[in-house]
Amino acid sequence: MSGADYGVVPIAEARTMDGMALFESFLDGRFPRPPIFKALGMAMLEAERGRVVFGYTPMLEHYNPLGSVHGGIAATLLDSVMGCCIHTTLPAGQAYTTVEIKVNYVRAMTDKTGPVRAEGKVINVGARIATSEGRLYDGAGKLLAHGTTTCLVFAI
Repeated sequence: MSGADYGVVPIAEARTMDGMALFESFLDGRFPRPPIFKALGMAMLEAERGRVVFGYTPMLEHYNPLGSVHGGIAATLLDSVMGCCIHTTLPAGQAYTTVEIKVNYVRAMTDKTGPVRAEGKVINVGARIATSEGRLYDGAGKLLAHGTTTCLVFAI
């Protein structure tokens, strides 16, 4: 896809769709991919109610001064999948925002790690507060990082 394939869904349109329909629209190309996907080289791989999977290939451009991918990349991947899995459960007219995130780093990522998968799964979605967990794996299934989040659910 070209740069024109990245963009933001108009809020007036997003407001009319439940979360799962929104994510199906991303997966089938009806909506542009979020701009952060272009900036970081992320991809949405799977989405179902209460679960999403994103992919990312570690790159030298994301290295910290000590020679590995900056931990903020893992945190961003986890924050994204943990929030988005919550979003898949929300009815039309509702959205979320992250209130708190906790990340545990297990292994470093480098440009030699190869493609990784970030998976988010819902723990609980209430009327105002939702929680989920995320795990980041390398291609061999080794855990790189894991985390939890608390999100505020609100009307849009």
